[in-house]
Amino acid sequence: MDLTPLIERAWSLRKKIYLPVLAPLNSGKLWFVRYEPHSRMVRNEFGIPEPVVDHRQRIPARALDLVLTPLVGFDSQGNRLGMGGGFYDRSFAFLKLRKHLKKPRLIGIAYECQRLDRLKSEAWDVKLDGCATEAGLLSLS
Repeated sequence: MDLTPLIERAWSLRKKIYLPVLAPLNSGKLWFVRYEPHSRMVRNEFGIPEPVVDHRQRIPARALDLVLTPLVGFDSQGNRLGMGGGFYDRSFAFLKLRKHLKKPRLIGIAYECQRLDRLKSEAWDVKLDGCATEAGLLSLS
């Protein structure tokens, strides 16, 4: 799903946008780097465009308010099927330790046809708080 109109709207409201970047050294985690209209992009090892890392523009996952996460499938229990790399689960594992604070909120971005009856979940899986589809926003928490 193309998020360009949403990103442009956020910029018009003076919101800061951060995009995920594969962290170096095979950590299996994501960094989050400030994305602006003039940001230079490069393709990562999976061919996905990401901003060139400027360490001054990088923030930890804990500092984000809202994360729009891509997915392959989802269910009504908040389980998410990604591309199998585990990057989101490792990057947001700290959310599983929190009882009351729910920052950042994890919202999946998908089409309604990607909704599944039930996905198998593992102990390390980090659940979605919601999912936005063409049918609307579903609360999953």
